[in-house]
Amino acid sequence: MKTSSRMLFKVLTVILLVIILLFPALLVQNLVNEREMLQQSARNEVSSQWGAQQTISGPFITIPCDKVLQRTKMADGRINVKKERFYLHIMPEELNMTGDIDPQQRKRGIYEAVVYSSKINIDGSFTAPNLGQVDTANTEILYDQAVLNVGLSDLKGIDEQIELQWNNNISRFEQGVRTQQIVNSGLQAVVNFDNSIAEQHFSFQLDLKGSERLFFVPVGKTSQLTLNSRWTDPGFTGNFLPDERQVSDDGFTAKWKILHLNRHFPQQWKGGEFNFYGSSFGVDLLMPVDNYTRAHRVTRYAILFIACTFLVFFFVEVIKGIHVHPIQYLLVGISLVVFYVLLLSLSEYVLFNIAYIVSALMTLILIAFYTRAVLKSLRLAALTTGVLVVLYGFIFAIIQMEHYSLLIGSLGVFTVLAVVMGLSRGIDWYELSASPPENEQEESQQV
Repeated sequence: MKTSSRMLFKVLTVILLVIILLFPALLVQNLVNEREMLQQSARNEVSSQWGAQQTISGPFITIPCDKVLQRTKMADGRINVKKERFYLHIMPEELNMTGDIDPQQRKRGIYEAVVYSSKINIDGSFTAPNLGQVDTANTEILYDQAVLNVGLSDLKGIDEQIELQWNNNISRFEQGVRTQQIVNSGLQAVVNFDNSIAEQHFSFQLDLKGSERLFFVPVGKTSQLTLNSRWTDPGFTGNFLPDERQVSDDGFTAKWKILHLNRHFPQQWKGGEFNFYGSSFGVDLLMPVDNYTRAHRVTRYAILFIACTFLVFFFVEVIKGIHVHPIQYLLVGISLVVFYVLLLSLSEYVLFNIAYIVSALMTLILIAFYTRAVLKSLRLAALTTGVLVVLYGFIFAIIQMEHYSLLIGSLGVFTVLAVVMGLSRGIDWYELSASPPENEQEESQQV
């Protein structure tokens, strides 16, 4: 085979091998996804037994109202009245909430889940409703059947009996809500709603268990929330961010103040005209960047590892005239892919950084011994291994960064490209192919 044909065949073969090795790299990514799904399944199992993510929606008053639609006089003189029932929902004037969150990490097999116990003190006041929306002449407002509702995402998380102090009276919450026009599940307590009193006060303590997230809905005309916890990695999310927050190695403190002007529902309404969706806010108890997230970030650079290693072998062939068989390319490529499997499996039992270093050392030692035998040169084997050491160190630095990983990664790829172009600029590709360009052939004929 001519030199030009052999060179073209080798280039095409190397490109084909890179493409082939992308398939096992994709399989590794699928394996990471599968293990991540197992982790989420384990966390869901813990949540189902302890308590799921919690959203506290309330408290708010629901008052049943009977509107007279028709009065019919019967033959015996009795009046038959046809009524339609609707519900009037009233939000509190003032709402103050203070919560202490006690986080815990629970294990299910090799996986960890974040759960919490919380004590939330809630107090505030209601004012008399504005009856401008109600046809009082034809509507009976049943104040004696008014209930205080508190929406909860998962009733399993209730840890203690809840007592409501309404003005000077004490009553207990019961399971369920009067109507599901606003919330689907929660608690209710019958209250003596006296429309003649300007302000009616309430307070209660909610002992609530949950997992990963604790959210609130700002139902008050003025809603204030203060949360304290020893969790050191909170994520403040939802529709509102805290006005004040302090995060340290001892935990966090966050404070919110939200006005009725900031949300999309009013202080009172009839029926299901409005809902609370999209108005919640609170805190996520985030796990530090877990192993599977980091493994995903590392596997994205699989093609960079494979391509750079193959480029080193190819330049050794071109410059030193040492022939490397495609099978030898393939074996080195497979060892690079196996690195990710080692990393994934070890990271489930030890810290990710330790797993990365151990996996990288095992791969480097294997490739160093193999390239020493293939290239029959200690110096060339050291060069190949050195390139991989730089790559592994580069990726290790990237995964330690969360906000600058894309910037550093793109600069690194650009640097690799610049080095390859710099090394290849002195190679006379026409001389290697033994096929000079046409203009050189014409000049030689003229001479």
